Amino acid sequence: MKNGRDSHDTYKYVRTDTSTLDKVIDVHDVFVKRSKLRVLFSYIGRLILLANILLLLIQKDNLSIGSFWRLFLGVVSAKILQYKPIKKESVVIMPSFGVQLETHYWSGRIDRKFIPMGKILKPVLNECVTPVTCYWSLVLVLRDEDRLTLVFLKLRPPIKILVPVWKALCKSTNLEDHSHFLK
Repeated sequence: MKNGRDSHDTYKYVRTDTSTLDKVIDVHDVFVKRSKLRVLFSYIGRLILLANILLLLIQKDNLSIGSFWRLFLGVVSAKILQYKPIKKESVVIMPSFGVQLETHYWSGRIDRKFIPMGKILKPVLNECVTPVTCYWSLVLVLRDEDRLTLVFLKLRPPIKILVPVWKALCKSTNLEDHSHFLK
């Protein structure tokens, strides 16, 4: 069993490879480091929104444009300060079966998606450029699909964490010629 660990400011990467004669399962977990300050700001944002709504209900005789701006700013601040309830995202690679993508939430809910190995054409590291930021994502090109499938649906881990997952996906889909990309 091989274990790989890597850490980032926001994310923690753990790789577990259980290779025996009977089974080969490669699990890549990306944990979100939970910040108590971020949770506190989330509650403060909700309290600001609740206070603005209560103030509008109390002052319903004096509604004006300023009241609606206050409500709008309350909603925006609550949305900005909202805490993302994701605990971790996992990629479970079973070379003979397929790839299972999992999203674990702090509430205990788990979303799973299974992709058969025969449907995967190629894993691709994709650079996403927006007017505000630039980030990397890991996607799967699937057979008979018009769209790319994101491996990490909710998180945006850095390239340093995406590369080992990408290499493992290339190895499991027999596309090991990735020496030309990253060394």
